[in-house]
Amino acid sequence: MGFFSKRMDKKLAVYQQELIQTHYQEVDNMYRQIRGWRHDYRNHIQTMKAYAAAEDWEAIRHYLDLLDEDLTTVDTVVKTGNPMADAILNSKISLARSKEIQVIADADIPVKLKSSEIDLCCIIGNLFDNAIEASLALPKEQRIIRIYMDMKGTQLYISFTNFTAGKKMKKEGNLFKSTKGEGHGLGLIRIDDIVKRLDGYINRNSEDGAFTTEILIPQV
Repeated sequence: MGFFSKRMDKKLAVYQQELIQTHYQEVDNMYRQIRGWRHDYRNHIQTMKAYAAAEDWEAIRHYLDLLDEDLTTVDTVVKTGNPMADAILNSKISLARSKEIQVIADADIPVKLKSSEIDLCCIIGNLFDNAIEASLALPKEQRIIRIYMDMKGTQLYISFTNFTAGKKMKKEGNLFKSTKGEGHGLGLIRIDDIVKRLDGYINRNSEDGAFTTEILIPQV
């Protein structure tokens, strides 16, 4: 193994560790919000009981509206059937919403995966981060990320599509030329390394106004 190859492997290892830590913090923050809301649940009930005793129905309606708005910020939007996928998807959806990016997700994992959940976390996290980054270059009303996940026979199928600014990007090998810096490029390499190690398939397609990544990961 040459010097440059070792250097790249070291960079990837550091990047992977930083990425996992970032994802962990995002997921932990989301569940801290949920736990906080549950902790306050009894207080909310007591408050509404007091309003009901006073027959202050307008106050109850207003209080319920506030609770509904608060709960929406921590709601579990996607339920795939896989806890790791749920955690990373919902934390990233929350992050996208905070940046005024619309996310349309249809994700279902009806079987127990054979592949590592850490690998799944890295793939989904990188795909989502890249889609969010690209979306921020667009006006708010055009920021949309579409996600689809399901089993196709014995393979897990993952598809991410985001709208992009500008024209079709040029492809260099299996990757498209990136102007987003080293972190973005390492993320793409990391995805490719995982898919290759799992004997999977990856396809990237850039068209005017949209970028799609499709991945198949065998589960047998």
